[in-house]
Amino acid sequence: GWISSIDLGGRPNLAPFSFFNVVCSNPPTVLFCPLIRGTDGKSKDTLNNVRATDEFVVNIVTEELLNAMNATSIEAPSDFNEFEFAGLTLTPSVTVKPPRVKESPIHFECRVQQIVDINNAPGGGSIVIGTITHIHAEERVMLGPDKINLMALRPIGRLMGSGYCRVTDH
Repeated sequence: GWISSIDLGGRPNLAPFSFFNVVCSNPPTVLFCPLIRGTDGKSKDTLNNVRATDEFVVNIVTEELLNAMNATSIEAPSDFNEFEFAGLTLTPSVTVKPPRVKESPIHFECRVQQIVDINNAPGGGSIVIGTITHIHAEERVMLGPDKINLMALRPIGRLMGSGYCRVTDH
């Protein structure tokens, strides 16, 4: 999951998460799992922002966006703009305040349903569960009104670090 969020001052943050999934369709729900950094034992800016605002956006990563997504995985100060750093365009959301990545063809705007803290020590983390409030999907990646054309979307999954997979590989 490539999660965009904002802090209470409206500053954007964008970061990829290996631990991400769709949970169910009624209500449409996703989760992602930000870990506690091993370098300094602090929580990620994304988790801090989501706790403060109760909102985030999931931006789907495609093969074309792989390098930009990887660029946003750096550890940086909270006022660092990952959108600018990766050469991405912020675009407004409809139902939440965090911006979307314009270059991504699919976005899930979400409100936090629950945050489950597992462990606050380095390597520990939380589960952020969000209810999808709005879905954006470009027509070029759709098969009819409710199916995704994976060959057109060409999504990438982040396994860990700089390890990725194509979900269309056999």
